[in-house]
Amino acid sequence: MDDFIIAGKRYKSRLLVGTGKYKDFSETQAAIEASGSEIITVAIRRTNIGQNPNEPNLLDILPSSKFTLLPNTAGCYTAEEAIRTLRLARELLDGHSLVKLEVLGDSKTLFPNVVETIKAAQTLVKENFQVMVYTSDDPIVAKQLEEVGCIAIMPLASLIGSGMGILNPWNLQIMIDRATVPVLVDAGVGTASDAAIAMELGCDGVLMNTAIAMAKDPIMMASAMRKAVEAGREAYLAGRMEKKLYSASPSSPIDGISPMSSR
Repeated sequence: MDDFIIAGKRYKSRLLVGTGKYKDFSETQAAIEASGSEIITVAIRRTNIGQNPNEPNLLDILPSSKFTLLPNTAGCYTAEEAIRTLRLARELLDGHSLVKLEVLGDSKTLFPNVVETIKAAQTLVKENFQVMVYTSDDPIVAKQLEEVGCIAIMPLASLIGSGMGILNPWNLQIMIDRATVPVLVDAGVGTASDAAIAMELGCDGVLMNTAIAMAKDPIMMASAMRKAVEAGREAYLAGRMEKKLYSASPSSPIDGISPMSSR
């Protein structure tokens, strides 16, 4: 299958996974390994990656030598909070520039505040961050973020943690068709079929956390998501058959075959 390129680096996996909500670091490690993911996202405000020296460090089980870390701004509600958080991440990770920006609008829906998101993106791009950005499924906002200089657009499929799947494939398709940077579904995936649908639409990848971490068997779900993303990508590349409403077509040729006589 074709490689996924982000920030100039090639990856085999198009599945990006989060590191939160697992019962312990052991389960986190097992699930991420089962997912086959090479890019893992870390909530800087909620996960210790060195800022708390007396607490368990996520990097001890998921080292940056093996995975590409994607620090994110989960829990930030203003541009200023998000910018400050990612500056801290760059300091903790020795100049790391690839980041995931999300600025939330409210604590109940976790819907993005696109005005603050654009504001933060403008500053971060000027400071030479490589910004992957969580946003709504508005194609106009997506284009604005691309024009600001974000290297990947990450629209929600539905609300974070909802597991509702892709509620508006039409807007998502518009964004995919118009974008010149990768488009990845971020938020709302609930099960493997949701991930496959996103990839079949032409998304470049899928990012998820809750769908794996909150499954009854997170490790098995991680494996299922890995396969779904791969299958969805292959189906997209293969090109599905045309839909033909009320037009049946036999799977075997019938030319030259005489109808059976009845008695």
